[in-house]
Amino acid sequence: MDLILLRHGKAEDFHADGDSFRELAGRGREQAHKAARLLKDSRWLPEIVLTSPLVRARQTADEFCETASLPGAVIQGWLACGMHPEGALRELAGFSEFKRIAIVGHEPDLSRLIEWLLGTSGGGVDMKKGAIACLRINPPSRHGLLKFLIPPKLADETG
Repeated sequence: MDLILLRHGKAEDFHADGDSFRELAGRGREQAHKAARLLKDSRWLPEIVLTSPLVRARQTADEFCETASLPGAVIQGWLACGMHPEGALRELAGFSEFKRIAIVGHEPDLSRLIEWLLGTSGGGVDMKKGAIACLRINPPSRHGLLKFLIPPKLADETG
């Protein structure tokens, strides 16, 4: 399967009720919109979008799905902050009927997942807010192949 990773867009710096409730800023909505347009124009849209339950990730997924004309995202607790690569791969195996899946999540979780699937370590991957990556994976196998990693600035130029 192709696994598309989308880091949530720019969020507000603070929310009185805590980090889980931080909402997307206008810039974050724009990043999600541009990511969707880029993947739609490139014919790389996922069949399903899975998202962290945190507000900023859900809002990113909602904007992405709306722009891409996709069904709404499916909330997955395992995508919340603190996701472990091994657990993510086990969870993704349950979606094996899909050829292309997108997950919307957080840092450093997404970078760690990419590094783990590529068999590297040491912080060589940095998913900026609004960045998009794609790996070809075959759960439950740990080995992945990086198809692309698009920083948000490049998405700005193409979107």
